[in-house]
Amino acid sequence: MKKIKISPSILSADFSELGSEIKKLEQAGADMIHVDVMDGHFVPNLTIGPPVIKALRKYSSLTFDVHLMISPVHKYIEDFANAGADIITIHPEATDNLKSSILKIKGLKKKAGVCLNPESKIDLISDLLDDIDLVLIMSVNPGFGGQKFMPEVLEKVKKLKILKDEKKLNFDIEIDGGINFENSKLAIDSGANILVSGTTIFKSNNGDIKKNIELLKSH
Repeated sequence: MKKIKISPSILSADFSELGSEIKKLEQAGADMIHVDVMDGHFVPNLTIGPPVIKALRKYSSLTFDVHLMISPVHKYIEDFANAGADIITIHPEATDNLKSSILKIKGLKKKAGVCLNPESKIDLISDLLDDIDLVLIMSVNPGFGGQKFMPEVLEKVKKLKILKDEKKLNFDIEIDGGINFENSKLAIDSGANILVSGTTIFKSNNGDIKKNIELLKSH
């Protein structure tokens, strides 16, 4: 049984204080830092790029779990690797050759993740699971924080967990989107071992980050 890890999304942090927010997350027991990169093209929002990740790197030794919602993604992989990303997660729809992009990430000595949107099928990645370190299941349509969790994606998490066990593979199953104290247990029971959460971690219980991380793990 893999330990449940919490990857707080800094999309919900105070952007004027990102360095100290990341330090706070580390002190509060976060396992990794989830960084959402959006290009205003692949998804309808704009966030941060490699220079910001590079500037934030010195504030924490935690794993930087970087989710690239950008297209075409292949040519930017090296920039994010050089900026300090530890896990680079991409979308199958954002590259002409998913296997080639996965191998590029791994060639740069980073962990390779692939993200499936709510409507994206597992078939897109089932032949590549041997090469993937992490599968991120979106439980909202990507682009904005604070959306409502879509319980129907849990079937995909369950199927993925069955595939993983049958083939004796070792990838992490991460879930992101509307994760709160009510649905975190459902996600864990379905097979997820990394929970991404932003609003719940930063805003619940008067912003008691440590308490919120512990509550998410224990549900």
